[in-house]
Amino acid sequence: MQFELNAQKRNDQGTGASRRLRRAGKVPAIVYGGAEAAQAIELDHNTILLNLRKEAFHASVLTLNIDGKKEPVLLRDNQMHPYKALVLHVDFQRVDPSQKLHQKVPLHFVNADIAPGVKLSGGLVSHVLNEVDVTCLPDNLPAFIEVDLKDLKVGQSIHAKDLPLPKGVSLVLHSQDNPVVASVTAKKGGSDEAAEAPAA
Repeated sequence: MQFELNAQKRNDQGTGASRRLRRAGKVPAIVYGGAEAAQAIELDHNTILLNLRKEAFHASVLTLNIDGKKEPVLLRDNQMHPYKALVLHVDFQRVDPSQKLHQKVPLHFVNADIAPGVKLSGGLVSHVLNEVDVTCLPDNLPAFIEVDLKDLKVGQSIHAKDLPLPKGVSLVLHSQDNPVVASVTAKKGGSDEAAEAPAA
C-alpha cells in the first residue's frame, strides 16, 4: 500500500505555536535523519489521524511531500492526547533507498480455525508476539508477515525462526534468541467428571 502525505515547512516553534496549529486543524511534526538537517513541518490533522488508524501506515515507507519536494520516510513516533482523538505530534525519519532499515512489522495469523490443536482437540491459540523486528532495504519492507497456524497441535509452537520471510528480509534477534510467536495450549480446568465428583 502506498501512502503520500502533504506537508508544509514550519518556522514558528514552541508551545504557543503548536497550540495555534492544532486550533487550525494542523499537527506539528518533524522529519529528521540522512544528510539534511531536521525540518519542522505541519500536517493536516484529519488526514494523519485517519492514516494512523491503518496498520500498514506504521510499517510502510511513506512519501512525504514537503512544499512540493517528495522524500521517502518512516513513521517513528506519534503522540496522542490522553483521551481525545487528537494527534499532538508526529516524528518521521528520512529513508535512504540504498541503506538497510530496522523496522517493526505486524504479524497476521491465519488458519487458526483449522489447526488440529483447535479443531480436533479444542485447544486455544495464544499469540505471544504481534510484531517482529526486521531489517531490509526500503523497497523490500513488507506491510506484514503471515503466520500460518494450520499444522499446530496442542502443545506445539511456532518460533520466530520458523516464519517465512519475504526475499531480502531478515529477522533482528538478540544472540541465540528464537522467541515463540504463537502456540496452541489445552483449555484450562478439569474435566466435567472431575467437576461433578463429590468433595472428600
